[in-house]
Amino acid sequence: MSLPSSTLASELRRPCVSYAPNIWGDTFLQYAAQSKETDDKVKQQAEKLKEEVKSIFQSSMNQNIVQKLNLNFIDSVQRLGVSYHFQQEINQELEQIYNTYTKNTSINEDGDYHFFALLFRLLRQQGYGISSDVFHKFKNGQGNFNETLANDVQGLCSLYEASHLRIPGDDVLEEACDFSNTKLKSLAKQLSPSLVAQINHCLRRPLNKSVPWFETKHYMTLFEQDPSHNETILIFAKVEFNLLQKLHKKEIGRITEWKKNSNYVTRVPYARDRSVESYLWSLAISYKPEYSNARTFVGKLIQCISLLDDTYDAYGTFEELEVFTKAIQRWDISHIRSLPQGMKVVFETVLQLCEEIELLTRENGKSSFVVPRFKQAVFNLTKGYMVEAKWCHEDYIPTYDEYKANGVLTSCYPCMITSFISLIEVATESVVDWIFSDPSILAAASVIGRVMDDMASHKFEQERVHVASAVECCMKQYSISQAEAYNLIHKDVEDCWKVIHEEYMKSSNIPKCVLDCIVNLAGMSEVSYENYKDKYTNGEWLKDCVSSLLVDPVSIDQEKLSAI
Repeated sequence: MSLPSSTLASELRRPCVSYAPNIWGDTFLQYAAQSKETDDKVKQQAEKLKEEVKSIFQSSMNQNIVQKLNLNFIDSVQRLGVSYHFQQEINQELEQIYNTYTKNTSINEDGDYHFFALLFRLLRQQGYGISSDVFHKFKNGQGNFNETLANDVQGLCSLYEASHLRIPGDDVLEEACDFSNTKLKSLAKQLSPSLVAQINHCLRRPLNKSVPWFETKHYMTLFEQDPSHNETILIFAKVEFNLLQKLHKKEIGRITEWKKNSNYVTRVPYARDRSVESYLWSLAISYKPEYSNARTFVGKLIQCISLLDDTYDAYGTFEELEVFTKAIQRWDISHIRSLPQGMKVVFETVLQLCEEIELLTRENGKSSFVVPRFKQAVFNLTKGYMVEAKWCHEDYIPTYDEYKANGVLTSCYPCMITSFISLIEVATESVVDWIFSDPSILAAASVIGRVMDDMASHKFEQERVHVASAVECCMKQYSISQAEAYNLIHKDVEDCWKVIHEEYMKSSNIPKCVLDCIVNLAGMSEVSYENYKDKYTNGEWLKDCVSSLLVDPVSIDQEKLSAI
């Protein structure tokens, strides 16, 4: 299909939006050319600290394996962002703890609510099918949670965190969530400012509904305030954070350089320039150093997805989008000669990314199955966008379920995960095929992303000609108010999290790092669309997060570092 050559862009009514400019400009361009080599002294310090932490780890693990000390140590190492250095030791220890617990559920830690909640959370996070029956220990003879727990801040916080790992049928965890939430809010009215801040942070962003790396600095502060903290572990975590931050700065620098070279900001003026925010999503998927190429590529891809989204959502006419979608399906730019220049630039950018992922996977022999899947993932995304364009063109409001089914594609998560996983060491053809099989864990994460985005952005979008969002679909189908639609959608999000946790435990044949990437994407949805704010589009709302992760290093006491 082609458009009449006589059609003038000036004659067309386009649903254009005036987006705010990128608030970061070329801030990170200076890091693009920096050497990957780290100062030898810093590397030596990091290696020495790592060995000392490993010694501490091994020493603590020689203790009674279910003592609180062991669990707290593992929890701290994970939350400080350095667990990937000790993953083998952690795996062995948690397996031993799980085997011991399942053989002896009457472990002698009665009354230690923090211990049992932490035990449960660490094992479920690892994918172990530990039963929520452990929480019946928290109840009295009348079936209510013990009031002795009501003044135990640590126990309540741990219970609240554990309750957010519930799966379908975990009724006791539903009760635990309500109980701990109520009691913590009550305690927050009578405690010191530092404890109140800790409680509020726990209530606002439970661990499983966040991005672990994004929480690292916050936990460092809590860890440092604990009089019993281990200084060696803390210093190691700080050194590691700063080393990784330098790597991440280089990655966003390379993306900024790519953006300038492609010049899409000028050539596609109708689209959002969100290269830094795009990278933040990629960083959320995984912060580990060995995933640098995947992170850099997906950072570019997410910005490219933004160009595609705005082409379908805020620029192209229905007829133009039909042509564009068919050209993507055929992977042939010659089919779009009649389209506006900006749309051609977007197509060219997609083609360039395809060439890049082919180069990245050619050497290890994976391009033969990665490249076709990448093309299919991009087409699936545009197919989802085209369905929305058709709905908008026909003034059709789909049912909520119909909208969510298409929303799995328009969430962009399948496309992002396909690309990221294709560029890490576990990428086999069977793993990539699994991603394309529409696994429940990815579908649930995608629905979370889609509907949370909608709740954050639908009011702004409905100010112009725009497809109905999840909110409008809900309101129409069930004849309910906007507030009632929000409540229904929030319940859907909670149900999706339950599916994620259940599938995480059931998917033992899939590498854990793949599942972690999917869970982290769902967590990023909670961060990016918190409080009904579209922080991706409105970069000012993510400014503090970007500064914390990519601008401001952690302060290290050099005297303490030298003394270790």
